[in-house]
Amino acid sequence: MSELATGRVRPIGGPEPNAIGAAELVVQQSDCASDLNLNNGPDEKFPEVFATTRMIALMELASARVLKPLLREGEMSVGVTVDIVHSAATPIGAKVNATATYRGRDGRLFIFDVVAHDPGGEIGRGTHKRAIISRERLLTGAAKRSL
Repeated sequence: MSELATGRVRPIGGPEPNAIGAAELVVQQSDCASDLNLNNGPDEKFPEVFATTRMIALMELASARVLKPLLREGEMSVGVTVDIVHSAATPIGAKVNATATYRGRDGRLFIFDVVAHDPGGEIGRGTHKRAIISRERLLTGAAKRSL
């Protein structure tokens, strides 16, 4: 049976070309690199600025919003790859906006150009790819990996 017949792969298509999704947040202490608790030692203290991981999460959310209308019951979109440059630091209290522009497909993956800005200008950009998958299948696969 083909992957298409099993529902594992979505037929070719996607959002309208150049469809845009957006997400924003005001940077809080919990969004800062300094709050990443990774059992880091005293000499591994990160600064109190917007964390790269949070910027990427905001870019992913903007991309996921573009795909939301395509989701069937029981489906979700998940991030597969990110190729991002974080080019400027953002302080606590600043508003960050992320936009994702749909660029097309690479097989089952949906490709986005992503950009983030704060009031001072661009703080990051790159490419992000997402897939639409079954939520149940994702959770079942994750459970098999637990120790």
